[in-house]
Amino acid sequence: MKNYLYTYFTVVPSFFFSNFLFAQKQISEGSIEYAISISSAKDNKTLDKFNGATLKLFVRPGLSRTIMQSSLGTEATVFNSNLGKGFILKEYSGQKLLITMTKANWVQKNQWNNNLNFSVDANTVELNGYSCKKATANTPDGKTFTVYFTPGITITNTDYNNAFKLPGLPVQYEIQSGNLTFKYSLVNVTEQRIDAALFEEPKSGYRVMTYDEGQQMKQGN
Repeated sequence: MKNYLYTYFTVVPSFFFSNFLFAQKQISEGSIEYAISISSAKDNKTLDKFNGATLKLFVRPGLSRTIMQSSLGTEATVFNSNLGKGFILKEYSGQKLLITMTKANWVQKNQWNNNLNFSVDANTVELNGYSCKKATANTPDGKTFTVYFTPGITITNTDYNNAFKLPGLPVQYEIQSGNLTFKYSLVNVTEQRIDAALFEEPKSGYRVMTYDEGQQMKQGN
């Protein structure tokens, strides 16, 4: 169950934005936070302990860091688009892993999201205090993936972990896998100065491996 949840907690935690046709608030440096909840089509009381998880995104020009925190542990993904490299930090069950990433690894990691072609509905709905558009795409396994986004906010840095090709900021979206539904809801958007140290690779305290080694470990589990 834990490995199953690790995969889907981290499938979609980041965003790809482009310019829209009318005035928008563009954020070049700041933070974005989502609340994550999990539900099941079946009665599954064990999922209660996984609710309350959060996904946080920190951005500066050319730099991004996403942090997913839950009762299972913490996973952070950092990418420097200027240098074309990044790393993943995983802290689960007492293990601390640092997984290095090249530009090719980054592209491979985000392939699922990059292959989504969205259709945007003309209607507008209100969600979490934002005026939103509904965007849908067909996933490779034949499912429909829906994202509600606000065209009124964009991020100037467009290189994010698991990017959505949408003209605005995602406000709410869900991922379904079997009987499980993972729901992401926008909680807060803050334009602020972000310390550059947040994007630096730790020098010690982690077991270091390559991206390919990390993939092999995941398949082994």
